[in-house]
Formats: sequence, structure tokens, C-alpha cells
Amino acid sequence: MASNEKRKVLITDTILRDAHQSLLATRMRTEDMLPICDKLDKVGYYSLEVWGGATFDTCLRYLKEDPWQRLKELRKALPNTKLQMLLRGQNLVGYRHYPDDVVIKFVERAAKDGIDIFRIFDALNDIRNMEVAIKTAKKMNATVEAAVCYTTSPVHTIESFVEMAIKLEDMGTNTICIKDMAGLLTPYTSYDLVSSLKKRVKVPIHIHSHDSSGLASLSYLKAIEAGADIVDTSLSPLGSGTSQPPTESFVVALKGTPYDTELDIELLSEIAEYFKKMRIKYKRFETGYMGVNTKTLISQIPGGMISNLAQQLREQDALDKMGDVLDEIPRVRADMGYPPLVTPTSQIVGTQATLNVLTQGRYNVITTETRNYFKGFYGRPPGEVNKKIRKKAIGDEKPISCRPADLLEPELDRLTRELGGKARGIEDVLSYALFPNVALEYFEQRDEGNLTPEPIEEPEAAATEKPHLPALAPSEFIITVHGESYHVKVAGSGHQTEGKRPFFLKIDNRLEEVMIETLTEVLPSTAGHIEAKTTTQSTRPKARKEGDVTAPIPGKVTNIKVEAGDKVSAGDTVLIVEAMKMENEVHTPVDGTVKHVYVKIGDTVNPDETLIVVE
Repeated sequence: MASNEKRKVLITDTILRDAHQSLLATRMRTEDMLPICDKLDKVGYYSLEVWGGATFDTCLRYLKEDPWQRLKELRKALPNTKLQMLLRGQNLVGYRHYPDDVVIKFVERAAKDGIDIFRIFDALNDIRNMEVAIKTAKKMNATVEAAVCYTTSPVHTIESFVEMAIKLEDMGTNTICIKDMAGLLTPYTSYDLVSSLKKRVKVPIHIHSHDSSGLASLSYLKAIEAGADIVDTSLSPLGSGTSQPPTESFVVALKGTPYDTELDIELLSEIAEYFKKMRIKYKRFETGYMGVNTKTLISQIPGGMISNLAQQLREQDALDKMGDVLDEIPRVRADMGYPPLVTPTSQIVGTQATLNVLTQGRYNVITTETRNYFKGFYGRPPGEVNKKIRKKAIGDEKPISCRPADLLEPELDRLTRELGGKARGIEDVLSYALFPNVALEYFEQRDEGNLTPEPIEEPEAAATEKPHLPALAPSEFIITVHGESYHVKVAGSGHQTEGKRPFFLKIDNRLEEVMIETLTEVLPSTAGHIEAKTTTQSTRPKARKEGDVTAPIPGKVTNIKVEAGDKVSAGDTVLIVEAMKMENEVHTPVDGTVKHVYVKIGDTVNPDETLIVVE
């Protein structure tokens, strides 16, 4: 050890945020957090990370919860513990840059509702994108923990990270976090990095890593020896793998050393028993990518994205393509100038890599976010971008060089007017600013008293315990044949040919295409009682002509940019389709006039359908 001087190491536990984001696709519900809060509040943690990251999106999109209400309830249930959140700088908890008025109001509201510590980072390590959030958090007397996103590439060095930390200290940060989102830190690099930081900055150093590559615990120990003050861990039932190292293991490892955490291992073990039950309860959201995977040292996919990427590939019936996607990600990252892979750049790179694989051609389909990245709308890339790919994405348009948010007009007043009576307060307006379509759907369901989250149980359990399936979508049902239950979902239907129509059925998440005259033809005559509603078939014509505009992959229409009679040129964006939580521009293939628009915002579309006709 470097020193025998007693220096208590502080612990931030991620069990209520990053741990279940990394291992369970962020699906833990507030109702399963609150019962254990009384015991968590007695541990004596430096802080509990409870909010931010993907939790905001997931609360609205899947759990049908108000994320602001979650924060208020956790604040009430944890009166003696500092609550911490992860904030993506000018991206807040979304996937694009928001105007300064939205950033300021969001940080103010989060502080008032219970956040004590704001961990603020920028995906490109562009500190211009962190300034407003840092200033606002300081104004609210919150603790600012500015983060340096750690990554490896030809353009990143220990000295570059130290120089960034010095600038952040000059901006007034209270703590520096080394944010190793993909588990890339090696033990001796950790020692060298922390040693260099301790020589150049005075504020405490906080280490955050994921155990994806199996190195995090070793790296933490070397970082502590070099002077790190705080580490992120997770209670063991949701520790290790793509999550953080186990809390209990660290408490025991440091006990009796100069770095003793002084936490009660018996209390921690008691709390861990509760979360063992939660791990079992949410088992259906595990991905199969739970253990050590040294390939992350190459792909650099962060822990929180692995489970979501696997879930998204599964929804596209392409989970078998995971290996191809992981191989493509480093190539896309190099094309983009080696951005650290952390939200939103991890989603931008990951989704573009996924599309490159699924469409069987690199950059045949380019997402709106990829175009905006090359335009400079996310900030300054760390290295040189691939000029050929940039030209393919944005043509001859010149990327901006200013702080991206300087180009954004204030939004809050306009959004408040747009929402009218649908918003119950400023928190609703902020939710709408971040996720407009998802929030609107949530508000409508809330007003109707119809907030039904996606089911937690496996299909077999759902068939046994909830035979009428009120939580399933109208196109889903359970069939039982000879005692075996199958979860069947109508994922879409094609166009009738020779009296038969193709239906795309997901049976226990396996996609099957069947040509049938009626849906009942696919159900065995020996099937038991079926409780289901029929699905509405699309009335859109099948794409046949050159001017028929189609979607590249199944998704939901979020924006329509043309109407009948409009003149368009080949390559113009005519609508936006959301898939895999990213927006995808759909372009007209020909010059001409818009003749028909067959879709409206909110429609789910399939690749063989004509969405717009251009003549």
C-alpha cells in the first residue's frame, strides 16, 4: 500500500439506479424500492444513486410511472442519505441537446424534489456542454460532481483527462468523478490516473466503473491506494457483470485496513436478501450478457447499454446478430472520431452499428442522431471524423463550431402552451420537453386512469396467475397445448396475395411468418381457451412503385414533414420513424409531388407498407 495513513473510503451504492439499469434493462419499479429504503437509510453510505440515466425514459415508456413522483417518494423514504443522480449535461436525461431554459429549470426542479448530488458529464467530454448544468446546481446549493468520461483510443491520454479535470475544478466542481462506463480501466492505469489527478487537483476523486471485463474490483483497489476517496458499488444481488463491483465484498476487503469503510456487513447482508428476491422477480429482463465479457474491452459498450441493446435486438428478432453488432461498433466509433461510448453517443453509435448490420449495408440507413452528430450538434468530436462518411450523412453542409445549445431557442413557454390543460405542473412540461411522444401517451393514459405497465412475469406465470391478461396488448395472447403454454404476439401483418395474408407472429419471442386466410388457422385445434382481442390490420397498400416511401425497419411514426400536394426532391426527409429509441429519417426516393400520406403520428409501421406516395 502507498500509505498507512487512515483514510476512510466512502461508498456510493447504485442498487436503485445503475445496477438495475445495467442488469435488468432499468425495469425495477418504485413499489419494489420503497419497502427496503428504511434499512438502506441506516447504512451510512456517502450517497445512494437513485435517479437519472435511463430511469426517466423507462419510467414513462414502460413502467407507466411519473419519474418525478419516484424521486419525491424516495426522498421521503431516505431522509438521512444523500440522493445522487446522473445528468448528461446539456442532454439532461434525454438523447439530444436541450435549450438552456430547459436545462436550468430541470436542474432546479430536481434539486427541489430531492437530489443532493448531481453527477454531470458530457458524452464527448466537451465541457462547454456541462457549464449551464454545473452553474445551476451550484446555485441550488447542491453538490456538483463533474465527470471525466474514461475511454481508450488513439486520441485519449492520461494527460488529456487530467487537463479536463483541472478545467472542471476551475469551474467550481466539488468532486471529480472518473466515469468508466464500459469497464475499461485496468488496475495500473487506475493507479497512474488517480496519482496524476491527486497531484494536480484538490477536490475528492470518485471512481465509477462496471465489472463488464472483470477488472473493476482490481482497478478500484489500485485507485484507492493512489488516493481515490469514493467508489461506486452495488449490493451483490445486482452487482458484478455489467453492473458495479459488490458492496459487501468491498466492505470486507477494506475492513481493518487504513481504508476501512466502517459499514455494517450484517446490515448489508440483510438488505441483500431483499434484492435477491427482486433479481428473481425481474428475471425476464436479464439478457444473457450477465457475466464477464472481455470483448467489451474492444467494443467499449457501457454496462447500462448491453441489456437495452439486447432487448432492442430481441424486439427486432435479431438477437443472433449481437456478435455482428459488437464487431461493427468499433468501426462506427472510429468513423465518428472516437467518442466515449456513454449516453447518448453509445446509443448513437450502437444504433447506427445495429442498422448497418440489419440493413446489410454500412450507412444505407442513417439515423437523425448520426446526422446531427456529424453536424456538430452534440459538440466537438475528440478526434478527426471519417470525411467520406460525414459527406454521406450531411453532404456538403459545414459542421458548426460553437456550443450547440447557443443555436437553440428557449422552449419552455412554447411547450407549456402546446400542452395546455394536459400538464399538471412544470414537471409535466419538463417530461414533455424530454420525451414528447412518450410523455403525451403517458399523460393521456394517466387522465384515463389506464396506467398499465408492461408485465413482469414470464408468459407461463402470466397464463397461470392472470388468465384474462388485462395487461397485454390487444394483439397478444396465451395458448396452452397439452399443458404447455405459449406467449403469442401478432407483430404485424403483410399484404394479401392470392387470398392469403402473411402474419408476423412472435411465439415466445421467436418471429414466425405464416401465410393464412384467417388467424385461427395457426392455432392448434387442441388449444385451450384463448382470451384475446383481434388486431387491426393495416389498410396501407403494399410498396410496389419507385415513388412508394417505406420504413427501413418496423417502428412508430413520430413526425410527418409533408402533406399531399407538397413538392419534394429525392433524398428529402418526409417523415420520422422511431425504432430502438432512436429517430430514423425516412426519405423520398424520387423527385415529385406528394400524392398520398397513409400514416399519422403514432402509427406503427412495417417495412413492406407504403407510407407516402410521391409521383
